[in-house]
Amino acid sequence: MQISACIICKNEEQYIGKCIQALRALPVHIVVADTGSTDNTLSILEKLLTSNDTLCHFEWCNDFSMARNFCAIQAQTDWIWMVDADEILTSCDSVVLHDFLEKKENVDKIGTILRKDAYPLQGEIAFATSRMGRIYNRNYYHYEGIIHEQLTPCNRFTDSSDTALQEICYVDLPLFFDHMGYETMETLRKKCKRNISLLETAFAAHEDPYLAYQLGQAYAALGEHQTAIHYFESGLTFDLDPRLEYVQTMVQSYGYSLLALKQYQKALSFTGIYDAFATNADFIFLMGLIYMNNAMFSEAIAEFDKASLFKTCIVDGTNSYRASYNKGVILECLGRLPAAIKSYQACGSFQPALARLEVLRS
Repeated sequence: MQISACIICKNEEQYIGKCIQALRALPVHIVVADTGSTDNTLSILEKLLTSNDTLCHFEWCNDFSMARNFCAIQAQTDWIWMVDADEILTSCDSVVLHDFLEKKENVDKIGTILRKDAYPLQGEIAFATSRMGRIYNRNYYHYEGIIHEQLTPCNRFTDSSDTALQEICYVDLPLFFDHMGYETMETLRKKCKRNISLLETAFAAHEDPYLAYQLGQAYAALGEHQTAIHYFESGLTFDLDPRLEYVQTMVQSYGYSLLALKQYQKALSFTGIYDAFATNADFIFLMGLIYMNNAMFSEAIAEFDKASLFKTCIVDGTNSYRASYNKGVILECLGRLPAAIKSYQACGSFQPALARLEVLRS
């Protein structure tokens, strides 16, 4: 298969072995650029990589794009599949991937993977799923940005009279990953602090809505919601397309930070953007929480019921057990115990719901 899986890593002994072994499901050339590991990462790589693979060193310079682009240059093929060292391939369709690579009309397109992120949330491991552009032809694209880097058309194409690359075309591919990097609070805090330092440097040089979004996300993950709100509000001052996934996530994260600081009345202003953003279960679930915290219980139940009608969601459970659980909490508070029990029962093995059922049945 004419594609190279490219990985940059540093001190990834916990996951790099699983990452490499999972990629062996496909006949790909693997390139690993180590940026200065001091743990067992290098010894693991030396055992797992074959003579057909490439292991190289990149002198870390606080720039993820430079590291990724360096790694891509070492590849044997023009088609690049960028993989994070803490991502584990769980499922793939090699036939579909092969067909995508073979079609000449796809040479300027970017293939996306579906990644499930694990992260700590209120004492449990929660999951969020999102699409990411990771498969590209290095003759047409490269990375830009020192942190949370983005694939960008190469200058020699954007400067030409051919405007086809001005509008990037993404193709969803059946490649599924589990991302384990934020599984513990300790790991999450460590990576967020690293990211914030680089993001603030980039944002100071050029105020950009995507950088503001990433800064808000990082501060929110650390529980510093007032600072997160500052960056979310900064990002939302730009003229943004509400259809973009990062814009939708920024709005939702902004709402959660307002709720975390008990700014319930301010969060209620989201009714003014409802028509633009109520296109997915995650935003509608958030509106349910906003109504719930403003004691608008009928409206909250209606939103949770509406969220449950969606087949897909980003944060696991916003279209199912989390919506049913919060509906159950409202019904229990209103004294409608049979209805509350029914809602809790719809939550399956969700532990908070099981705990309430045990109390109500005792």
